[in-house]
Amino acid sequence: MNVTLLQTSLHWHDPVANRAALEETIFGLPQPTDLIVLPEMFTTGFTMEAPAVAEAPRLTTHRWMQQMAAQTNAAVTGSYVVRDNGQYVNRLLWMEPDGQFATYDKRHLFRMAGEDKLYTAGESRLIRTWRGWRICPLICYDLRFPVWSRNTPQAYDLLLYVANWPAVRQQPWDTLLQARAIENLSYVIGVNRVGDDVNGHHYAGGSAIINPKGEVLFRQYETPTAHQQTLSFDELNEFRAKFPAHLDADEFVINNG
Repeated sequence: MNVTLLQTSLHWHDPVANRAALEETIFGLPQPTDLIVLPEMFTTGFTMEAPAVAEAPRLTTHRWMQQMAAQTNAAVTGSYVVRDNGQYVNRLLWMEPDGQFATYDKRHLFRMAGEDKLYTAGESRLIRTWRGWRICPLICYDLRFPVWSRNTPQAYDLLLYVANWPAVRQQPWDTLLQARAIENLSYVIGVNRVGDDVNGHHYAGGSAIINPKGEVLFRQYETPTAHQQTLSFDELNEFRAKFPAHLDADEFVINNG
């Protein structure tokens, strides 16, 4: 499967400018792709001003992603701020070329920025089957919580994180992406933004592709990039067969209460 990571700077609270910039990049991709991954809150930057920027479900950004998926014949995913049933959510939208879609609301809200005071946490994971791959998309701070991403039983083949992860905590981002790949016997993709926001936070990117052995296949800091790479399903299955650590995994139940 060919995947495309879009590591980009973001215009603060300017969905029109952000969608336009991303659209230009998407239409300029050098080769076809199966999956396009955008950062967290890609229309606004990571904001606690949800009332000012939130969209209703299935409106402008939803339709834009539908258009991007249809015109590229690829699945497109990323998160943005949504107001749904009177609540604000940091919602990842998974959009396929035929208009079929699914959503995931961020489970772990970043309390150090007050995200937990404003947004409503999600209660269930999303696993989507796409062109023979089972894919589990999560959001930013979710990366710090391995139980939520645990691949038991072997439920997915690719774990991906969309993020606005500041450079001051770059080492945990880099390290935890590799840890999630190793412990889950899965490919892992992390897509972060670059640049600075109006709150003075700097983002160094570090968007990466990690193989199930924990080896870094790609990582890019600081500069915007549209990176395309093909992942091997055969190599994934061969490694799982040779090193079936998942057969010794502990059983557990997640309590949503």
